Amino acid sequence: MSDNPATPRSAPSAPTPRPALAYQNGPFLNSPDARVLRIMSEYLEPLSHLRKQRIRDTVVFFGSARIREDSPLGKYYNDARTLAAMVTTWAKTFRERTYRFVVCSGGGPGIMEAANRGASDAKGKNIGLNIGLPFEQFPNPYITRELSFEFHYFFMRKFWFAYMSKALVVFPGGFGTMDEMFEILTLAQTRKLAKKITIILYGSEFWKEIINFDALVKYGTISAEDMNLFQFADTPEAALEILQRTLTEQVDTAAEGEVPAISQSVRPVPPSGGLEL
Repeated sequence: MSDNPATPRSAPSAPTPRPALAYQNGPFLNSPDARVLRIMSEYLEPLSHLRKQRIRDTVVFFGSARIREDSPLGKYYNDARTLAAMVTTWAKTFRERTYRFVVCSGGGPGIMEAANRGASDAKGKNIGLNIGLPFEQFPNPYITRELSFEFHYFFMRKFWFAYMSKALVVFPGGFGTMDEMFEILTLAQTRKLAKKITIILYGSEFWKEIINFDALVKYGTISAEDMNLFQFADTPEAALEILQRTLTEQVDTAAEGEVPAISQSVRPVPPSGGLEL
């Protein structure tokens, strides 16, 4: 028997709400299960910005966040600012399609601020790789806005320091500065990066008092050849001369290649007959 058209139908039930898309699900993205996605984001998001800004490689400045212009070690703040301006002005002579030897710092105050400030003085792009710390480190105001990054994971921040840098200038600093310095020295010592990297310790009096490199050689914990991994400089002019001499050898504007120029890792040669893992 057909339905009576006069018989009222029941109202349709409300549609079932859609669950949030996985990539829009805040609680999931902040959960332990999504940690790998957060790590990948700290690789892919900077990579996207660096490509858009055509940044090929960097000169990294390390140093204490506690050194200010008017502090007892204020000379180093001024020298870092001067050197960053000099590097930026020099690097502009190589720019064609990409930006070479861009000043990069940890993004915070102190020596980091001085480096970004000097590059800004020279009207150049510069990078700040900031990280959230218990004492609330905030990005300094001199970083190029499109190249200011915020990290949660120290190891991802270190990746961006190491794998784009053609040179490292280490000003006086504490635990953080030495941690980052020895990270790069270890990569250079073990030849883990498929590139040359220039390492300058700025302020020979400070570094030779703080770290007894000769004693490390004496006791055999490093080799005498490892002392060639770095050089000392005490003036912006001396540091710039080292950078110009060593980095000019790496300039090849005719074949600029991938941007950014992320260094490949060197894989060890497996023993004869063994399997490469």
